[in-house]
Amino acid sequence: MIAYTPPGFHVSPCDQVSFVVRHRVREGCSTEYEDWLRRIMERAAGFPGHLGVQVARPPEGGREYVIVVRFASEREARRWGDSTDRRDLVDIVRGCLEGGDAVEIHSGIDFWFTPEAPGQHHPVRWKQWLVTTSVIWPLTLVVPPVLEPLFRSLPLAGQWGVSHGIVAATIVALVIYLIMPPYVKFLAGWLFR
Repeated sequence: MIAYTPPGFHVSPCDQVSFVVRHRVREGCSTEYEDWLRRIMERAAGFPGHLGVQVARPPEGGREYVIVVRFASEREARRWGDSTDRRDLVDIVRGCLEGGDAVEIHSGIDFWFTPEAPGQHHPVRWKQWLVTTSVIWPLTLVVPPVLEPLFRSLPLAGQWGVSHGIVAATIVALVIYLIMPPYVKFLAGWLFR
């Protein structure tokens, strides 16, 4: 089953988008799936508008993979999603999947705020703003002083502009990879009602 966009959710054609794939891999198929994953990532990288891919592998004992392929526009993401290249590769691995091939397309930070349960509504924008601000604001207070010793010891890193880039990259990495996923899960009861 392919469900590209949640009902009532519009992705602007000029925005960067995330092509999000969720696969639950059958027991004993993880090696075959990993080989397939390498092949499909290489194929996707050759498509117009491809900006990169991230794979969230399941924790020990888990079987759900989340693959996020970024594209420059919704049109290019859909071109990949509808391509015979992708369809043929998914057909190869279909026997390893429980529940089929679940695909969604999201713009910007909306991926963080995607409800996990079917039928749940996306949170209103002011809640998304509040949650995002409550994560980024404290980091803007903590990260610069923590990195200050680095800036003092490496003159190039401490130069105006360079230090700002390092701080921004650190904050973004913390938000995307470490803080936002569990934080949104923690606030789900409030966010999605």
